Amino acid sequence: MPSSRLTDPQALDDLLLYRLGRLAATAGTMVVRLCEGRYGITRREWRALAWLGQQDGVLSSQLADCIQLDRARTSRAVTSLVAKGLLHRVPGQADRREVCLTLTVAGRALYEELMPQVRAINRDLLAPLRSAQTQALDEALRRLQARAERLAAQSDYPKADRRRGGRAAPRAGLAR
Repeated sequence: MPSSRLTDPQALDDLLLYRLGRLAATAGTMVVRLCEGRYGITRREWRALAWLGQQDGVLSSQLADCIQLDRARTSRAVTSLVAKGLLHRVPGQADRREVCLTLTVAGRALYEELMPQVRAINRDLLAPLRSAQTQALDEALRRLQARAERLAAQSDYPKADRRRGGRAAPRAGLAR
């Protein structure tokens, strides 16, 4: 069997993560325009709102994990959604530092209005694929996600020190 561009990448455009990133950026633009232009919320706020639309009453720390944002970005999105009247913060009974997040009536209404439009964008994006291809893509994405999680857990790559501009120490032989 001949190798694929994906399994034997020779150029940037052959790399899976680059191609997925381009797809997400291009298709995501439609959702961003819809959220920001029509509803005045950011994509991060939409991500939090959409998750809470599916599962209301989540701790803020859990929300960060669920929507795959760091806690600082999640906190900013939550603070903004509270200020816009779309989200309630309910302090925990046992630990006042724990905050349970729930949608307000306005937040629920926004979710109910916006979600069908985002679903339509999703359907339009998948329209060129036949049903079997969509099912195969779904299974492939599930398997790739599971593999990525295992690899990330095993990774020994150093984390960037964002306080210093995200730069690692220069390696010998590499000019800055």
